[in-house]
Amino acid sequence: MYFAALLARTEDGWQASDTELDDVETLADLTELAREAAVDDDTVLALIEQEDAWFGIVRLEGEDDPRIYVSDAAAAARSSYGALLTDELLGRDEDGTDELDSLDLDGTEDGEPEADDADAAAEEPVPHGPLGDLGLLADLGLSKKDLLSLDGDALTVVADMLGCTDVLEAVR
Repeated sequence: MYFAALLARTEDGWQASDTELDDVETLADLTELAREAAVDDDTVLALIEQEDAWFGIVRLEGEDDPRIYVSDAAAAARSSYGALLTDELLGRDEDGTDELDSLDLDGTEDGEPEADDADAAAEEPVPHGPLGDLGLLADLGLSKKDLLSLDGDALTVVADMLGCTDVLEAVR
């Protein structure tokens, strides 16, 4: 079971909204959903948690590319929403291969079998443990060390550190 929420930073503090991930099929869908929650170009955090198996944080600032952190990449990659995040972090496109693999850069002609290197790269295991931007919350008071030490109900601890526990709990 998943829990997902959006936290938008405003002049008046943090505002939270529960979010449904049913229509989210790509990172672009999640990014669009998060940007809709933004007030002006303020910070928006998309928080996703699958029970106590893993959690992910996607941070958006205006039109900048999203910054992503996943607590346990291997566990997240086994779930549909976690795979969105880990695939992005590992540079894989939606079918699980690297974007460069789809280009004809190896000199093969159409119809010729490609080298097995592309297949081997696509099958590389997802690393166990944290993956992504460890500093994505550092300026908000959550250091790399603090982020790496989170377990259990991590999103509540993140909300505590950001000073918005009551806001997050209101949407749980």
